[in-house]
This record gives sequence, C-alpha cells and structure tokens, in this order.
Amino acid sequence: MDKQPHILVVDDEPEIADLVGVYLASEGYAVTKCLTAGEALEAAARESFDLAVLDVMLPDLSGFTLCARLREQYPFPILMLTAKTGDMDKINGLTIGADDYLTKPFNPLELVARVKAQLRRYTRYNAGEQKSADEVDVAGLTMNKGTHRCWLYEQEVSLTPTEFDILWTLCIHKGQVISAEQLFEQVWGEKYLDRNNTVMVHIRRIREKLGDTDRGEGRLIKTVWGVGYRIG
Repeated sequence: MDKQPHILVVDDEPEIADLVGVYLASEGYAVTKCLTAGEALEAAARESFDLAVLDVMLPDLSGFTLCARLREQYPFPILMLTAKTGDMDKINGLTIGADDYLTKPFNPLELVARVKAQLRRYTRYNAGEQKSADEVDVAGLTMNKGTHRCWLYEQEVSLTPTEFDILWTLCIHKGQVISAEQLFEQVWGEKYLDRNNTVMVHIRRIREKLGDTDRGEGRLIKTVWGVGYRIG
C-alpha cells in the first residue's frame, strides 16, 4: 500500500474517537472521525478508506447496520468495538461482514496491532497474493513458523521451540478450544498421560512472556475450565 492508509473511525464518544485517532495517527495513518452512522456513510461516499473502526452503539443506526451498509459497497476491512458481551455471537459469526472486533475497554496498542494486521491482509489480497501458510496474525500476535519468530504489538517475544509450537497450535485453531491432551500429542508427538501438567506449566510460562495475565486469567490465551485452552 503505497499511499498513506486512510482509516474511518466511528464512535459517538468523542473522547474514544480522539484516543483512537491519536494512536492511529502516531503510526502514520490518516484518520477521519465521525460521531454518527449518517456521518460515516457520507464520509465513505466522499472519501476513499482502507479500513473502518466502528462502535456498535451509535445514536442513529447500530454499528451492525452501518457495517452491513458499508459492506454492500466497500471491500475494506471493518473492525468493530463493543462494550456488550451479548454482541459477541453476532460478531464472531461474521454474518454482518466484520473482519475483527475488540471489546471495551480496550488496549489502544492492541487496536493498532489489529489494524496493522488487517491492512496487511487487505494489501496482500488486493495485490493478488496469498497469505503465507507459515504466518498467522491473531489478537495482536504475529507468528512466522518458517523463522520461528513471534511478535506482540510489533514487539518481538522470545519463545522456546516448545512454547512457539504450543502458541502456534492455538493460533491456527483460533476460536477453538484445544484440550491439554490435544496440545501435548500435537507438540510432543507422544501419548498424553493423565495428571500430566506439562502443558499447564508451559502455558503459564507463555502467558508470563506475553504479559498475558488478568487477575490470574489470560487475556489472550483463555482457559476453558475442564475443557482446554483457546485464543481469539
């Protein structure tokens, strides 16, 4: 993408729109901010955008409706912001055409990382390129299996080969719950034995390296008690 990427930010809370705008502008992006869906539709008809960040709760139309209307005419990626956990099923289902989502309150650095990931995908798609099977972008994480390198919010994270393989397995199964047994047999290539806490210990170390703790529970790597782990 040779030109400066242009991003549409739609949020009826000026403070949040300004915050998002500041972080995106600091990365060299051009930003147009709108407080309503109507303003956003007018801006989209008037200007050319490379990505949109949409709040779900807007005063005129819902962010879902706005997303659907934009998707009818424009191919650029759309990232949704929501404070309602009940919206997750709609967003996860991608039935409205959204490419990604973040829940409020969010880490601005994570938002920037996800914007970058979506723009990379969009650029490759428009250039007719296939995304390498050796690279994944999930929730601010970028992993390259060919080089065994990992980045979080553009900062490289040093992982052991085993830690990398565990995290890679979770990332390529984004949104799915992977049991400790499945992880062990996938990574170690051996039969899993009951009461083997090897996976749990490695997950804890990975979380520490990612700074992925929130009152004892991971923000990136989620524990589904009695079932396993998932990411995204």
